[in-house]
Amino acid sequence: MELFPAIDLRAGRVVRLSQGESSRETTYHLDPVAQAERFVTAGARWLHVVDLDRAFGTGENLELVGRIAKRVSVGARIQVGGGIRSIDALRAVLDLGVARAVLGTAAVIEPVLVPQALALAGAERLAIGLDARGNHVAIRGWVETTDLLVDDVCSRILTAGARTVIYTDVTRDGMLTGPDLEGAKRLMDLGAEVIASGGVSTLADLRAAEMARLHGAIVGRALYEGRFTLEEALEAAK
Repeated sequence: MELFPAIDLRAGRVVRLSQGESSRETTYHLDPVAQAERFVTAGARWLHVVDLDRAFGTGENLELVGRIAKRVSVGARIQVGGGIRSIDALRAVLDLGVARAVLGTAAVIEPVLVPQALALAGAERLAIGLDARGNHVAIRGWVETTDLLVDDVCSRILTAGARTVIYTDVTRDGMLTGPDLEGAKRLMDLGAEVIASGGVSTLADLRAAEMARLHGAIVGRALYEGRFTLEEALEAAK
């Protein structure tokens, strides 16, 4: 199982939100590039970078994402999401040299974009973010909840040719309550390569995700608050 330390960007800082709410923000680092270097030095092979400003429609951190990608390109690959809602936006992110881009809201509300994105990026360089509130898909930086069922949307994107799904239970994100492994396993049963996000708080959570044969797990607040080290997390994820 791959481990993805998370770097959430807002106004040029590394932050974490509780349950995706912009008003419940904690700043952890003022230098995202330095934070990325720390993770790679500690052994990370992947980084999960989210541009929260683009997700909320309040700005963007593309130049900063590009600097992170360039600085760690020798040691790690970068997966980038947040506000990628058009083919042009997808192309701009991929052109930064990142290994994989994450299509979220657009994949849900404009299904035609999924095959177009796959034609541009290929299945290896594209992930679809499915964010759940209950059994329904949340969109636009999690501020809206649709009537669409997570499993139905997952089936649709897999039929279109996508493989990698980043599954987040919004109610658990940043809350240190453990990831929704049951929800993740449902999507695995549909045929998705699932990366679980939201709620990892202990090494036992990571071991459980590995035992469930998830493709990967994203870890944020637990690392920043010292609940375990990245080295310990990497060992638990083996």
